[in-house]
Amino acid sequence: MEWNLKEIDTYAKKWIREAGDHIRASFSKTLNVTSKSNPNDLVTDLDKATEQFFIKKIKETYPDHKIIGEEGYGDNVTDLTGTVWIIDPIDGTMNFVHQQRNFAISIGIYFDGEGLIGLIYDVVHDELYHCIKGNGVYLNEKPIPKLTEAKISEAIIALNATWVAPNKRIDHQLLLPLVKDVRGTRSYGSAAMEMVYVATGRIDAYITPRLAPWDIAAGIIMIKELGGKATNLRGEEVDILKQNSLFAAKPGLHGYILRNYLKDGKW
Repeated sequence: MEWNLKEIDTYAKKWIREAGDHIRASFSKTLNVTSKSNPNDLVTDLDKATEQFFIKKIKETYPDHKIIGEEGYGDNVTDLTGTVWIIDPIDGTMNFVHQQRNFAISIGIYFDGEGLIGLIYDVVHDELYHCIKGNGVYLNEKPIPKLTEAKISEAIIALNATWVAPNKRIDHQLLLPLVKDVRGTRSYGSAAMEMVYVATGRIDAYITPRLAPWDIAAGIIMIKELGGKATNLRGEEVDILKQNSLFAAKPGLHGYILRNYLKDGKW
């Protein structure tokens, strides 16, 4: 298995960098942008082409592997038996369209339900965050140190302003005490990048009531590998096949926020 993991990891790194090259080459071209479920849920022709690129490569090399992709070109996966690739071809499409930065390619590879390989590629900065479970997490070839504890008064958390304004999903007042007690809040518009920022210690926690499997599959592996915690907002294990709330944080801080700010929420 160890040799096979390294082989799969090598292929995944090669393909994710190739996909990044294609995306960077597109910056000078006009994108065909359409909306999905609502006018703010954007998808480009490049999202679709990138996912199809990965599917072609994976199926040619590993025909028995299963694929879950955001754009729906993968398999109809109902369980995590065997090898499952969970792919977001462009996480942060709105950022990609408006800014041509603050987006990433995200790939989590699971074996019988266990996340063993994670890759998140910040295409614009050519920064590839990657890990094989048990072997640490790396930024390109530089190891990322283990996470250390943080105090709530010194913490910076990633939280979209949507969740502290009136909305249809949660009571917006639930998170206000936390926002008041932390040092600051940030929102980057890409779940993959926000999870990378937790993994690297650039922020201390990330909270969101709703994400899809492809948003979190890679980041969860990295955060856990570095000693952090990644659960839903009730502190339970995330079901990687379903939409989830997500709470990722440094060790210690995760438990403190869960006990003092999240325990009474109807998540």
